[in-house]
Amino acid sequence: MIKPEGRLRAASETPGLIREEAIATAASWTGVARTAPGAMSAWHHHGDWETVAYVVTGAVRLESGALGQDVVVGEPGDVIHIPAHVVHRESNPADVEQRLIVMRTGAGPIVTNVEAPSTRPADSHAGGSNRQEHDA
Repeated sequence: MIKPEGRLRAASETPGLIREEAIATAASWTGVARTAPGAMSAWHHHGDWETVAYVVTGAVRLESGALGQDVVVGEPGDVIHIPAHVVHRESNPADVEQRLIVMRTGAGPIVTNVEAPSTRPADSHAGGSNRQEHDA
């Protein structure tokens, strides 16, 4: 069990976002991501890592896709999926700190900070699920 005081500040940081690592193995990462009210992270992606985030407090506005035009807003109790390699940024439009429980599976560097996305195919976006494709 990892208590809050046992979490480590993640080695890879993105401006505007605080990551606290609870458990990390060669193929998984679990921790907490925190964003202050009104704050926005820099653009980044998680390489080969699939990410699932559960919104505990605050809200998360996740922008991805060409020019960041794909937008998902999550509130407490919502679960968000961010596929591997999807360039995105998140902000907290709420008036309280955003706390996300984050679980990742994959390999390689966990975060890569990048420039804002330009126009490119919008076939990769974050937030939803491909459940309909898999259930068919």
